[in-house]
Amino acid sequence: MEDKKDAGAQDVLAKIETFSDTYRDVALRLHELITTTAPSLCPRLWYGMPGYALKPQGPVVLFFREDKYISFGLTDSTTLTEFGDPSRGLVDVAWYFTQLDSVSEAKIADIVRKVIA
Repeated sequence: MEDKKDAGAQDVLAKIETFSDTYRDVALRLHELITTTAPSLCPRLWYGMPGYALKPQGPVVLFFREDKYISFGLTDSTTLTEFGDPSRGLVDVAWYFTQLDSVSEAKIADIVRKVIA
């Protein structure tokens, strides 16, 4: 399974290399932050975007992409109750940014920890 995880990580890194000069370093740092916060996550491409699953064959729970900004989000395969109650209204499951600072990194790390809990 490590081979599949390693292959997925290489695919994600190759995708990040295609990001614009503006966001390539931000995306690389985001990937590093996700994988160091939750080394058990399995990186792979998901609809052409960097994605992260709880298990090698499991559904992707986190993803990011480059648009006008870097978009970081959760899929409906997460336990959304950690982020709010969808039956009571909107739940925060996507964020966008242009850079990562210590506050943003701490928030993302907290989100990743909640997803894998």
